[in-house]
Amino acid sequence: METKEFSFRGVTLNGFVMLFFNLLLTIAGITAIVMFIGYGDWRLIVAGPLMLILSFFIWPGFIMLEPNEARVLTFFGKYRGTFTKTGYYWINPFMSTKKLSLRARNLDAQPIKVNDKIGNPIMIGLVLVWKLKDTYKAMFEIDAQTMAQSNVKPDQISAGVSGIMKALEQFVQVQSDAALRQVAGQYAYDDTDDRNNELTLRGGGEEINQQLENKLNERLALAGIEVVEARINYLAYAPEIAAVMLRRQQAAAIITAREKIVEGAVSMVKMALDKLSAEEVVELDDEKKAAMVSNLMVVLCGDDAAQPVVNAGTLNH
Repeated sequence: METKEFSFRGVTLNGFVMLFFNLLLTIAGITAIVMFIGYGDWRLIVAGPLMLILSFFIWPGFIMLEPNEARVLTFFGKYRGTFTKTGYYWINPFMSTKKLSLRARNLDAQPIKVNDKIGNPIMIGLVLVWKLKDTYKAMFEIDAQTMAQSNVKPDQISAGVSGIMKALEQFVQVQSDAALRQVAGQYAYDDTDDRNNELTLRGGGEEINQQLENKLNERLALAGIEVVEARINYLAYAPEIAAVMLRRQQAAAIITAREKIVEGAVSMVKMALDKLSAEEVVELDDEKKAAMVSNLMVVLCGDDAAQPVVNAGTLNH
């Protein structure tokens, strides 16, 4: 998306030099007034107040920026650029400035209830790292200043940066919830019998997180916000179906385990029959083989330990 932000290209002077000059100007103005009282020279009474008035106009022009801070400058309503130089400076005192933070911020969104692709209610939450990238969009594309004034106390509005950044945090919170609902609604929570090859929220991992990050970047680009990282940090079935789904998962796990047990048992029975036949330990007809296979399968697949029974007779008995 095209940006309208540009760096401030107006006159900027070293703040310490201007501070020293303004202090001298103030002292000179006061001195001129005092000397007029002593000498009565009309030129002093004109120069003194003029120097004091000039010093009063100079004072509002001082600005100071720390690393990863910016000031959006406007001149009687017109955007004049963004000032990002770190240090102490003096600019045109008629410039209006709005201070913004460019530092990374963290959002740990509380889990929300949504429906997945197949309609199951789930609880899902995310953790988000974001930072301000475009100051023009943050100040003029969304109504951040009005939101800030409605969310902070009147005596805090003058602080500016705190209220505006809180308004941006609220904007990020709302858009994060919307993006999370959109992504969660496109996928099932977990694998089902007829969706074995589909991507799921539980098994998607990095791919799901990447799609969530892309959706957030699309939504937050309007406010000049860049998403550094977005991850799903909480995922569970909603309480009303959690117990039922737990039983379903347990049943699926039991079936999978049984399949492995039966597969191993069949292999062991086949190995036993082949071994008996190869080493000619005993000759078994089809009926005896079937009985042996049945007994071995019961022993190998049963949950409880088998109780041995000693056969004292013969195989032909």
